[in-house]
Amino acid sequence: MKYMSVHIAAEKWNVSERSVRNYCSEGKIPGAVLDGKTWKIPNEAVKPTRKQRTGKTATDLLTRLKLEKESHIPGGIYHKVQIELTYNSNHMEGNRLTHDQTRYIFETNTIGIQDKTINVDDIVETSNHFSCIDQVIESANYRLNESFIKQLHVILKSGTSDSRKKWFAVGEYKRFENEVGGRPTTKPDDVSTEMKKLLKTYNQSKSKTLREIIAFHYEFEKIHPFQDGNGRIGRLIMFKECLRNGITPFIIDDDMKAFYYRGLKEWENEPGYLIDTCLAAQDKFKVFMDYFGLEYSD
Repeated sequence: MKYMSVHIAAEKWNVSERSVRNYCSEGKIPGAVLDGKTWKIPNEAVKPTRKQRTGKTATDLLTRLKLEKESHIPGGIYHKVQIELTYNSNHMEGNRLTHDQTRYIFETNTIGIQDKTINVDDIVETSNHFSCIDQVIESANYRLNESFIKQLHVILKSGTSDSRKKWFAVGEYKRFENEVGGRPTTKPDDVSTEMKKLLKTYNQSKSKTLREIIAFHYEFEKIHPFQDGNGRIGRLIMFKECLRNGITPFIIDDDMKAFYYRGLKEWENEPGYLIDTCLAAQDKFKVFMDYFGLEYSD
């Protein structure tokens, strides 16, 4: 076999001699042998191809959320979703932590609160809600089912004062009647049957429109299957289902609360109220996506 020197190979391939030596030492040139301190390269050897770059950062939301979550990337869309969804959804349900306090807990996993009395449940449920969002991201592509919904409830309510009450069923459907906005909800004995019916109807088709996701949310809140946490679980489900169906998700801001509750109350008479509120929230979320270079469909 005839050989050429590193110098000749470098000229032939239009690269530096250092690159040729690296090719040899990394085993990228079949047949290259080291003679003392000098590499001998077969005359018929071809320049190794460079490994293709993986391309630009993913521009679809779910892929980016998973990437940033797994890589612990700060300051991205995952970071934004965690803080905005957790703060707003919790605050709508009476959580008294501020936006800055919510952000601080997420970013540092510590509690930096002075000269104030803070409800421990507010802190626990904030941390738990972060974990709920992680669960939503990881399970986004799976079909919605009772097991997933109950698991979200377990995550949200674990470690709270409610979880220590004998009558409070963490991860299980309610045992006592409850109301929402002064309106009756499904009786405890009927919840399991109604949830199965709702999910069976919803899962008849694989792809969903935004209207169908919102309609499911209304039916879920009307059943109000858990003793507490239904609003937050319901909004997490909407976020998940938007991700699963390639629909721009949305976060109901605390300042949209009145419109959101009106939409739920008036759904059967005028569904446009709730749909318009969700569309307005979706427009706000698109601003986040624009900033982070993410694609969305109009």
